Amino acid sequence: MEAKNKTIAEFRLHERDTGSAAVQIALLTQRINHLTEHLQKHRKDHSSRRGLLMMVGQRRRLLSYLEATDFKQYETVTKRLKLRR
Repeated sequence: MEAKNKTIAEFRLHERDTGSAAVQIALLTQRINHLTEHLQKHRKDHSSRRGLLMMVGQRRRLLSYLEATDFKQYETVTKRLKLRR
């Protein structure tokens, strides 16, 4: 829970921001990284793999939205999270 709050504080746009695209992308990236580690150990966990693929798709849609609306913030978020696009 503390890691989530730290991520929100790092990517928020203003004091009460918890749902902007940048924050959502950062939180999804954190969850994706955690699930990737889990799936490397548990290769046959197909339900978690499906959840991972859904999260990756959601993050891709959010990145496309951010790229179309605020390209400068899109570049900042992708550099800070080390995402390829």
